[in-house]
Amino acid sequence: MSRIVAIVGRPNVGKSTLFNRLTESREAIVDEISGVTRDRNYGLCTWNGITFSVIDTGGYVKNSEDIFEEEINKQVHFAIDEADIILFMVDVTCSVHELDSSVADLLRKTGKKVILIVNKVDNNERLLDAAEFYSLGLGDYFPLSSINGSGTGELLDYVVKNLPEQPVEMIPEIPRVAIVGRPNVGKSSLVNSLLGEDRNIVTPVPGTTRDSIYTRYRKFRHDFMLVDTAGLRKKGKVSEDIEFYSVMRAIRTIENSDICLLMIDATRGIEAQDLNIVSLIHKNNKGMIILVNKWDLIKKENNTAHLFEKEIKSNTAPFTDFPVLFISATNKQRIHKILDTVGQVNENRNRKIPTSELNDILPEMVRDNPPPALKGKHIKIKYVTQLPVYTPAFAFFCNLPQYVKEPYKRYLENRMREKFDFSGVPVRIFFRKK
Repeated sequence: MSRIVAIVGRPNVGKSTLFNRLTESREAIVDEISGVTRDRNYGLCTWNGITFSVIDTGGYVKNSEDIFEEEINKQVHFAIDEADIILFMVDVTCSVHELDSSVADLLRKTGKKVILIVNKVDNNERLLDAAEFYSLGLGDYFPLSSINGSGTGELLDYVVKNLPEQPVEMIPEIPRVAIVGRPNVGKSSLVNSLLGEDRNIVTPVPGTTRDSIYTRYRKFRHDFMLVDTAGLRKKGKVSEDIEFYSVMRAIRTIENSDICLLMIDATRGIEAQDLNIVSLIHKNNKGMIILVNKWDLIKKENNTAHLFEKEIKSNTAPFTDFPVLFISATNKQRIHKILDTVGQVNENRNRKIPTSELNDILPEMVRDNPPPALKGKHIKIKYVTQLPVYTPAFAFFCNLPQYVKEPYKRYLENRMREKFDFSGVPVRIFFRKK
């Protein structure tokens, strides 16, 4: 189960700076509202071995005539609706602003756990000034400086202590397959095509989290759980800016799955939002199959599919080893191919390579491309073994693991993919001290 922490507050109080510090990265989703570009950020934070999702919202404004600001406010409401914990950020240098009071009133009505953060507290005088934010009626606060990081450790200790417990899951140990993608790409049509073939093929299983419904699919020698994004359809009446909401749903859906079917619209090609979801899938170490839907609407020549697939993979590089299927969800074209490919990707996800076999191919990989020397020191790789973890991961033991850089890890990953079938699944490479 994913756990989500949302950062909210009025504009320019330092929300994005805190987000970047918590996630140690920057992810952006581009809003395609006409004439406006805006980054909306989401990412993962790990603290004391506990990982949770962080959402950075746009600044909350009240009674604005600006349509764009109205859209930002909707995003804030979506984030509050999804979040387990809300970090409400204010700025000590501006005293209590009327917008701070408006947001505080909004948050008190949610019944959610709200943590008040007073930002830009970087000296003793400002520490005294922070006390006036008690007037917001949200209790104790955390003084911090998101720009230099002071106070974030205490905040994170408190956040992880208050995250909801992971529930004990009661669903069977079979693959969980999620259908994800932008709105209106045909996810519901695919679900209906898969589940509507025969009235006896599905068994509803109650979900253990508040936003995923598991449906068991048993037909044609296939047996898996379909992680249905019912929550997104339930919110169907929210027509404006559904993109942001779909990303929030995608976070939970992806984390509740083993394999993701990412649907893209053939008539639009692969877009920025699709690439954000690819990044989410890859970061969470899930299997991935890309489904190009509405292929029946495309005028085709001899190599149309090949060129389309090439374009997709040039955009997702360096991760390019995944199946791409061209389908029509409404016409049920190549639906059975999806089922077979899910089975193959699941097999690849669980593939275990004997240590002896790995070490047989290691000398050849190193001979063809030795690790680059750094500071006159040569890296000597001694042996490799597969780690006993959820998705394929390999530990290479060597004398100077700290000198091995990402390009060489990618080289080893590509050679491993040449030797063994890991299509559709991420492969992680680690270096350890011999």
